[in-house]
Amino acid sequence: MSDKDPSYPLRKQVPSRDWSPGIHYAQLQTLPPCTFARRRLYDFELLYVRQGKLLTKMDTEEYILNAGQLIFLSSGVYHQNAILSDSDTKLIGIHFDFFGESIITHDEDMVVNEDEVMHEKFAFEAVTAPFMPLSQEPIYSPPPECVHAMEQLVHEFTMRPVGYEWVCRGLLLGILTSLLRTQNSRDAAKSSVHTERIRALIDEIEERSAERWTNKSMAKAMNMHEDHFAKLFREVAGMPPGEYLRSIRHREARKLLRETDWPIERVGEQVGYPDIHYFSRVFTANEGISPRAYRKLSRIL
Repeated sequence: MSDKDPSYPLRKQVPSRDWSPGIHYAQLQTLPPCTFARRRLYDFELLYVRQGKLLTKMDTEEYILNAGQLIFLSSGVYHQNAILSDSDTKLIGIHFDFFGESIITHDEDMVVNEDEVMHEKFAFEAVTAPFMPLSQEPIYSPPPECVHAMEQLVHEFTMRPVGYEWVCRGLLLGILTSLLRTQNSRDAAKSSVHTERIRALIDEIEERSAERWTNKSMAKAMNMHEDHFAKLFREVAGMPPGEYLRSIRHREARKLLRETDWPIERVGEQVGYPDIHYFSRVFTANEGISPRAYRKLSRIL
């Protein structure tokens, strides 16, 4: 089986009322520098870095986690962890499933034996709108109250007072909800990053408006889907990319017609319209009069 199996994680779209997690393991860990074996889990794991640095290789990606970060490890997905710190690294590890469906009697029941894979044991990830799956972007920076809840859960699971299962289930539901809510702030941060990149692109268009700008080429340069790029561009610039480009070229054409004696054909070429007839049509459509008439009128005024 390849490192990246598209079958996993298994997901199930369900209403939030059907989330009833079962907790299989919750522990504070202090680990020296080391590299663990590559493995898969039958259940899910939240691995939070309290102190130190952790490297996790998952599918074809590598993630470096510093103190205060958490990684969501999915059922059925190959991963390998390594402690990068020179000194001990402190972690919180919580194994669970979303529906209380897993039968775990020993720690070994959580880890897949690749010589005897039991496919029916892979747990399902619960997905509930409007949130994205927790596994979609597995790195999180949980808020302090979420970290406190993880510590409480470890305490309950370790001490096991009467009713601890209910308390652990409630705490884990709160932890998962907290992680889901951070998706909104993460999306907002991404939107802000995209906004800055689009503003930088607008500056480039201003400087080099004569170049051959197309929605497709601009979206590719921004590493975005064309429709998504056009939507974000309109939000930032107030108009679609093509319309914005035409406005910049028209502004520059008016300036050159007023301030130079260049032939109309050269003005068109300078602003990105090498065909004089097309340039005249576009200019007339925007200004209401031809380039030649505009130049004549501007010098009279």
